[in-house]
Amino acid sequence: MSLAGSGSKIVALAGMGVAAGVLVAGIALPAVGGVGLGVISVKDELNLNPEDLKEPPLAERTTILDANGKQIAQFYEEYREVVPFDQIADIMKTAIISIEDYRFYQHGPIDIEGTIRALATNLHSGGVSQGGSSITQQYVKQVLLNQADSKKEQQKAIEASYARKLNELRYAMAIEKKYSKDQILEKYLNIAYFGASANGVEAAAKRFFGVKASELTLAQAATLAGAVQDPNATDPNRGKKFREALLHRRNIVLDRMAELGKISKADAAEAKAEKLGYKGTPLPGGCENSEYPYFCMYVRQDILRNRDFGKTPKARLEFLNRGGLTIKTTISPKMQAAADKAIKKRVSPTDYAMASEALVEPGTGQIKALASSRAYGNSKRKKEMSYNVVADAEHGGGTGFQAGSTFKMFTLVTALKEGMKVNDGLTAGAGFSSGYSGFKNCKGESVGDPSHTVTNDEGAPGFRTLQTGTWGSVNTFFMALEQRVGLCDVVKTAKSMGIKRSDGLDLVEVPVFTLGVNEMDPLTVANAFAVLGARGKYCEPMAISQITDRYGKVEKYKPKCRQAIDAEVADAAAHVLEGVFTKGTMRGVGGIGRDAAGKTGTTDSQSTAWFAGTTPDLAGAVSIGDPRGAVTHKLNGVTIGGRYYGSVFGATIPGPIWKDTMIAALKGTPKTSFEPINSSRFGGCGSGCAPKKKVESDDDDGRGNRDGNDIIVELGNEEAREQQGPQNGWEQGRERGREQGPEQGPDLGLEFGREQDLER
Repeated sequence: MSLAGSGSKIVALAGMGVAAGVLVAGIALPAVGGVGLGVISVKDELNLNPEDLKEPPLAERTTILDANGKQIAQFYEEYREVVPFDQIADIMKTAIISIEDYRFYQHGPIDIEGTIRALATNLHSGGVSQGGSSITQQYVKQVLLNQADSKKEQQKAIEASYARKLNELRYAMAIEKKYSKDQILEKYLNIAYFGASANGVEAAAKRFFGVKASELTLAQAATLAGAVQDPNATDPNRGKKFREALLHRRNIVLDRMAELGKISKADAAEAKAEKLGYKGTPLPGGCENSEYPYFCMYVRQDILRNRDFGKTPKARLEFLNRGGLTIKTTISPKMQAAADKAIKKRVSPTDYAMASEALVEPGTGQIKALASSRAYGNSKRKKEMSYNVVADAEHGGGTGFQAGSTFKMFTLVTALKEGMKVNDGLTAGAGFSSGYSGFKNCKGESVGDPSHTVTNDEGAPGFRTLQTGTWGSVNTFFMALEQRVGLCDVVKTAKSMGIKRSDGLDLVEVPVFTLGVNEMDPLTVANAFAVLGARGKYCEPMAISQITDRYGKVEKYKPKCRQAIDAEVADAAAHVLEGVFTKGTMRGVGGIGRDAAGKTGTTDSQSTAWFAGTTPDLAGAVSIGDPRGAVTHKLNGVTIGGRYYGSVFGATIPGPIWKDTMIAALKGTPKTSFEPINSSRFGGCGSGCAPKKKVESDDDDGRGNRDGNDIIVELGNEEAREQQGPQNGWEQGRERGREQGPEQGPDLGLEFGREQDLER
């Protein structure tokens, strides 16, 4: 019998001065507990007409995929996976109907018989102590509960009142008009809460038993059907007492199914003999459970801070946690594995020093890997990290580490932008200091510091060109070069290539800007070097390539790029930085078997160490430092990866990590060459040519005496090498320097024999 027909006459119980409930016309109730009950028409008075129920989409999990389409993480507010009716086991449908609403397919929006029993009990108790709700009514209640934005609204959705019951009935009447019985049952099974944080039958099947809803057995189906009555009281995740309560409820369901003839008594007995079988399958999702936790954190923050995904933080959080999205990302499992392996080879997870690496594709900004030696988590004992150590604060990161001499790249690029040629140079002293007006920041303020003298960690004083000064990473040369081209111009170059502080504060514009005093994260530095690999094109770091919503609509995302520097300037800078591997601070480590440009970086007294570089196909940056505080916990006299280091420099650990990563990550990728330098524009020297040097005959022995070292100190200057030949002077000095080391004085072979020089 249904209330849907317009001619239905609605009657209500009256008594004790209260409207007690609603029934279909023609049903007269006997006196209950001595109370006389009459039949009255209340259709108009109670406004018992169908009322449309707003049914917002259910909160569904969001799935994160790698570039190959493999799931790497999930986000959700409620652990739920919505499944269609045909993917739910028939025995599950039978079990839930048997225990919750056995006449579901026979009655309308309200079960008259069940309601009579419930009302009689309620009248006798003087309140609402028994439900009697149909599955349709229960669905309505769950929808209202899911809509509630506050605790007050949630309480109203489940309060024990006749007003709520009447509203439920109005909505149920509309639901029965709108959907078939199968559709209502499907919706109910997908919205119902089963306990153990599992919403919907698919999530419950996986959480409780490690199977899909379509694979549930009789005993398992009866268990879930029994759980929906009071999921908190039978939550198996809460302990033994609650599991015993759930087992009891399961057996009640089995007995009821046998009583109704849905299963045989023998089947019920066999199922009751089974153990509960609760597996407690770990809840999926969350970055802590991802293979790539730091990348996962980046994706999450990318959505939460981007107004494209919602106008307010709350809207963006709901979009991520409730949207039922499938998000395809840019991470490459192959490249991530290469970075992880290279780091693990040299740095242990429990070392105080922490190594981190980011890989980015030039020309797209696609993030291919975010790796660290530290595991993600909250265990201090295991030295786990609870923030994104590879990215900036906007993406869940921290303050980062000072980037050291990797910043000399921006001064080099600025010099090339302003017309200098690769063999133009200037004389670098043993120390450098300037007056107050020697440097001006981008506000035009004088920021020179005459009280501070910069000295050289690498190389010897003398004339340096853009090439030799870069290869030797000579501090005083770059201070003088920055002063010549202008501090503000160098800052502007860095900003145009995507440089910003990891902590989100303004860049510190001081004379030692070129020496890398600003705190950086590996991703930002890697992406800046990618500009050279992309011939001057800067692209925003990109983690998400495609989003498919719950309805199958696909949104693809394209790289956001702009030309940051002139293409030929980028080519010339890459040309100079290629020499770092063969003639500079990475010569002891070597190249990667394909075109690559890079720069080492070591901060004062080895607080932190870096290597950053790029190929035309992939860019990367590696940092190492102590997260307890790099200034107070320097990389001197430390054991890292089981090996003792007197001092750690850019080429000691970061450089080899970068090299191993690149070789493995690019294996199978065709070798792409940098564009050749425009020799007519940048070749040779212009107004800053090297002064003429007299070559003494006793220099041929390569012993590095000061009067015979004029060619050696050029560190491979092309003109000098042509004059002397590859086996004279510089080359012989290098070999003799390696043999005799520092005993012959600081000028011998430019100290090639010193271990720290080789490492740096």
